[in-house]
Amino acid sequence: MTSTQARHTRRAVLQAAVDAGARCANADPDHWFRADDEPDADWQTRRTTAQRLCAGCPVRAACEELALRNGDGEPDTDELVRAGYTGPELAAIRTHQEQRLAAAVAADQDTDGRQLRDLTVLVQTEVISSTDKRQDGSRRSLTRVQTEQNQLVQMLTARIDEIRSARRARAGWGVAA
Repeated sequence: MTSTQARHTRRAVLQAAVDAGARCANADPDHWFRADDEPDADWQTRRTTAQRLCAGCPVRAACEELALRNGDGEPDTDELVRAGYTGPELAAIRTHQEQRLAAAVAADQDTDGRQLRDLTVLVQTEVISSTDKRQDGSRRSLTRVQTEQNQLVQMLTARIDEIRSARRARAGWGVAA
């Protein structure tokens, strides 16, 4: 994945790429963070080693994008290495790309996810609701009320399927499983 591709990819896909292909996946996570009261000389040695490992990582661009979106790194504290960058380097990049990152974070908020959750709740509520309570006197038969309820559930589930298919297509999935 290139930096340009990573910038246009949603958080979940970036995280999946990092989880699947990072060179640091089996390493001690503490290797990338400065220990409390660690002497500068010791941290510089570990930091250099971590940066070398990151330099050849196949998912470095995805890792960098995640670090930037997460707000990793402080401008005045050299406490970590992520995607081969120190905290101050990440902070400088984040400041330089502030507008782009704000748009990416907003896209990650996943309005489709909220919509899916709300529709799923509606379907569940409709399915468990009693049809007896829906009859307005004796004018409508139980069969008619059940038919209307079934049509509503079918319409809601069709909308859920549409949203899921659109999300999968945007995330780069070929055919939904």
